[in-house]
Amino acid sequence: MTAEEMWSLYAREQKIDDSYEAWAFCGGGEAGDRLARLALSGTKTATSSPLIAYQTEGIAPPEEGCYSVVLYDDGQAACVIRTDRVSIVPFLQVSERHAWLEGEGDRSLAYWRTVHREAFEPDYKNAGLDFDENGLCVLEEFQVVFP
Repeated sequence: MTAEEMWSLYAREQKIDDSYEAWAFCGGGEAGDRLARLALSGTKTATSSPLIAYQTEGIAPPEEGCYSVVLYDDGQAACVIRTDRVSIVPFLQVSERHAWLEGEGDRSLAYWRTVHREAFEPDYKNAGLDFDENGLCVLEEFQVVFP
């Protein structure tokens, strides 16, 4: 099912006329598919991105109440999520709670910092900067609302 098809089904069922974004965790690939499956299982209820990625692309960070269709690497829709909470904090101030909610690896803050430093470094390089442990992160908490 495509993102448009999934969104259409959900929006019609809920009788809403909101907009949505469609994207894959980690930009896609096997990692993105694994994270989509974690979201579908209920293990992953949060995600994060470096603020600099939004600034470089000239787009606003997500807001509470926004909808997204999470995609698999092949472009097919995995699920619809609604963002319930957004906060912006320095990388080194991301909490153990948030790391747990992201549901990755052993769910520890140490694991989160290791994998997210690797994941965020390309965004800093894109902006012509070195990774900054005090750089701001956009933290989202979400719930799968469809299927």
